Amino acid sequence: MEDRFIIRGIEFKSRLWVGTGKYRDFEETAKAIEASGTDVVTVAVRRVNILNRKSPNLLDYIDPKKYKILPNTAGCYTVEDALRYSRLAREAGVSDMVKLEVIGDEKTLFPDVCGLLKATEILAKEGFIVFPYTNDDPIIAKRLVDAGAAAVMPLGAPIGSGLGIRNPYNIKIILETVDTPVIVDAGVGTASDSAIAMELGCDAALINTGIAGAKDPVAMARAMKHAVIAGRLACKAGRIPKKLYATASSPLEGMLL
Repeated sequence: MEDRFIIRGIEFKSRLWVGTGKYRDFEETAKAIEASGTDVVTVAVRRVNILNRKSPNLLDYIDPKKYKILPNTAGCYTVEDALRYSRLAREAGVSDMVKLEVIGDEKTLFPDVCGLLKATEILAKEGFIVFPYTNDDPIIAKRLVDAGAAAVMPLGAPIGSGLGIRNPYNIKIILETVDTPVIVDAGVGTASDSAIAMELGCDAALINTGIAGAKDPVAMARAMKHAVIAGRLACKAGRIPKKLYATASSPLEGMLL
């Protein structure tokens, strides 16, 4: 209760958010989500059938009373597509929140930041709670916030790469630049990557491939859960300064000769 996580009046119980792609089946997805301890799951509106309730549906395995569903616009390469799928999800009653993606390149999956800024501004004016997926550029992060973003979601590394936090210095600058939550998204490969993101001061981490692509996704989900908690606690506790030379952990003063 002393470290509450609230965005636009919505309180989140967990600082680990998880994606729902790349699992073997819906049953494995549900088990990993449960093991992660999350209360936010992202769902790709274009790729997963959440709008047609007459066929097998991911939402049959995720209790909307227990989890907050965060639609995302993964696979959208234009502003128009991103707007369309955001609106479809809201009209279907899924959520007013949207993880906004406007992808600029099919090979690298880096965001089109110009399109992202435009889509963020439009959706924010329409009352959406926008979480834009962006690169680790502090200038773009600030402009996204100015455009109405509720938080910014800089990549730690390219989507699905598992490379971890490649540029912690830019993430730190983003944290100093914006006055909204910062949620690291993309690139996390294992539990230590999550802990590093949280130790830097990030408010949360969103992870999909790092869990779904593991040999044992359920076990990795548990590992990520504890890593995010540990990283947040370490950030709040404050690490010791780094020094070139040793400092005795047992001072000589007062010792018997």
